[in-house]
Amino acid sequence: MDTSLLVPLALYSFVCTATPGPNNIMLASSGLVFGFRRTIPHIFGINFGCAVMLVLSGLGLGTLFEAWPVLRWAVRIFGAAYLGWLAVKLWQSEGVERREGAHPLTFWQAAAFQFVNPKAWAITMPAIASFTVPDRPLGFQIGVLVAAFALIGLPSISTWAAMGASARELLESRKGMIIFVRVMALLTALTALLFLI
Repeated sequence: MDTSLLVPLALYSFVCTATPGPNNIMLASSGLVFGFRRTIPHIFGINFGCAVMLVLSGLGLGTLFEAWPVLRWAVRIFGAAYLGWLAVKLWQSEGVERREGAHPLTFWQAAAFQFVNPKAWAITMPAIASFTVPDRPLGFQIGVLVAAFALIGLPSISTWAAMGASARELLESRKGMIIFVRVMALLTALTALLFLI
């Protein structure tokens, strides 16, 4: 990787991981409903899933989406269905007083979600095309990309979970908590609809 690409890569990593999207809305919701500590596996699962996607995109998996556009639609449909299901569960949670059996996403569930998250694909595939150069070892360059996204992305997405957890304490009334949780549920549902546009 050309060292002149490191600053643009850092900026790209920050913008892609700090801006609103399915992962960050889900993290804020999980932080709100379950607290920051119980959301930590979700945070690391996102990071791991994106790292695997970067590696797979670097090894050429991204070209399958170019060759078969129907795969893009399959990812969108599965992603929208999953977010729709999460929106319903969030709507029913009514804040911190959770129904019996409710739990945050696990590490592996969060990692697997990345593969049906169109924003994750829209981040990883261009990263490979934009920040690798042909005359350098590909494995090393992919390693730099993974490291950049981990070092910059992890604090960025953690902030969303922390904001959700902070809102728990701010929303002391049950009515206020329910309103906030349902707004987050509606945002999650809206994100699901945007997958299909």
